[in-house]
Amino acid sequence: MRNKRSIRQKYYIIPLILFIFSISLYGKDDLKSMSDYLDHIIDNKEQFTEQKEKGISNLKRLLEKKPSSSEYEYEINLRLYNEYKKFKLDSAIHYAERNVQIAESLNNQNLKYNSNINLAKVYSYAGRLLESEKILTSLDSSKLPKDLLAEYYETYSRFYEHYGATSNQSKYYHQVEMYRDSLLGVLDQSSFLYKINIAHRYITLRNTEKASELLNDLLNTEDIDTPEYALITHYLGSINGMKGNTELEKKYYTMSAIADIKNSIKENASFQRLAVIYYNSDDISKAFKYTQSAIEDAVFSGVQFRTAEMSKFYSIINASYQAKETKTNSKLKTYLILISLLSLFLILLVIYIYKQMKKLSRIKEELSATNKKLITLNEEINGTNNLLNERNEQLWESNQIKEQYIAQFLDLCSTYIDKMEDYRKTLYKLGINRHYEELIKKLKSTTVVDKELDDLYAHFDNTFLSLYPTFVSDFNSLLAKEEQVTLKTEDLLNKELRIYALLRLGITDSTKIASFLRCSMSTIYNYRTKMRNKAASNRDEFEEMVMKIGTISKRTE
Repeated sequence: MRNKRSIRQKYYIIPLILFIFSISLYGKDDLKSMSDYLDHIIDNKEQFTEQKEKGISNLKRLLEKKPSSSEYEYEINLRLYNEYKKFKLDSAIHYAERNVQIAESLNNQNLKYNSNINLAKVYSYAGRLLESEKILTSLDSSKLPKDLLAEYYETYSRFYEHYGATSNQSKYYHQVEMYRDSLLGVLDQSSFLYKINIAHRYITLRNTEKASELLNDLLNTEDIDTPEYALITHYLGSINGMKGNTELEKKYYTMSAIADIKNSIKENASFQRLAVIYYNSDDISKAFKYTQSAIEDAVFSGVQFRTAEMSKFYSIINASYQAKETKTNSKLKTYLILISLLSLFLILLVIYIYKQMKKLSRIKEELSATNKKLITLNEEINGTNNLLNERNEQLWESNQIKEQYIAQFLDLCSTYIDKMEDYRKTLYKLGINRHYEELIKKLKSTTVVDKELDDLYAHFDNTFLSLYPTFVSDFNSLLAKEEQVTLKTEDLLNKELRIYALLRLGITDSTKIASFLRCSMSTIYNYRTKMRNKAASNRDEFEEMVMKIGTISKRTE
């Protein structure tokens, strides 16, 4: 029971691993990853073969019981035929022949036509061309039902394709295209079979642009790793080969080969093309691997024309591969001798170094202790120097600010005294001339105070920005992009920026800030909270970061 359980787990685990691997593969357009993955599933393709055979066994069990009718047996045989026709031809022939017998016994003309066409098709793939031709010539296309004409024309087209490949005579390929034209005439133009045959015709006519457009449209609608996906990517590989785009040619043939393996399609051409491409690019190892895989599949399935095609090429690749292996083995022997000599030299060198290491060991210990003391001292000195530099910078900046603001303060005070004197004289004139109403009006008006406040803030803005010219842009860089401050054209700073300008000057007392800006303590608190919430990063560190904005340069003009 334990062995059966482990086998059952193996059937589920390996396909799961391969499925995850393929998802990661197709997430990146990386030819090397695809090629490595293809090599991986070639080494494990028997797992897909086992899965295929398991599905076939389930169908065979339906026949082990006595069929309820000949029609039922015919349907199961037909399903088995479809499973086997690109997997194992001998078995496909067996079920096709059995269905011919059943159709005869039932005397059902449609079943006779269908079973004979199916048999002719697998005979053709198996290289039994005379038998295939005999069946096809016995059928009168004018009497065939419309739904079987497509199968009939496709089978005839395949027959001449196989005939041409086996006999190596190009004249039969005209017949292939003739029957393909007949096939296109009876197919539904919206069907996959019609579109893929039209694409094949474009390729034959070397109209690669139309073929590429049609195939890429099909590729976008087809699920990955299906038999149809394998066929589309094979044709795309062929087109890129015609264009001379070797990388894309490799990519699409690799994708096609992967899908063929996953569907256990043993009759495939992509491996053959990949082998030729890698052989031409001097990658003999990959060419040999793909050729061997293609021949194994052809022999397994019994597809004669593929075996004949690959056998010619295999002898060339095998000879090149063997020559490469011989050359590699010769190099390995030379390298082995050199490595042996080098190893001996290294052993002697290690002994010598070991003796020297013992002599140096004591000196290193003493040096290590001394270095540790020096490192500790250096760290202390560096820490002290950094602290002194920081303090010096702060003092220098503080002095610069004081000098600038003292000069501005003296100039502003002098200006205010002159303004107050002019204002006093104006009031005095109004008083002595008994213009009491105008006097009272002036005393009630806040215009003078407002103007002086505006002038004060303008002086402050100009002086501050002369010390920190990049303050506004640096401040905005600390805010989220959508929350940055936008100033009016005539403004240098606004109220929020003045609050943080005062903070930058070291005025952290909210009472003093509120007094200077003529607003309440709660307003200052709300502004500071609001700006912290707009911070691009940590809001708790926002004001610390503001304090680091625009350190004044010590460079003298």
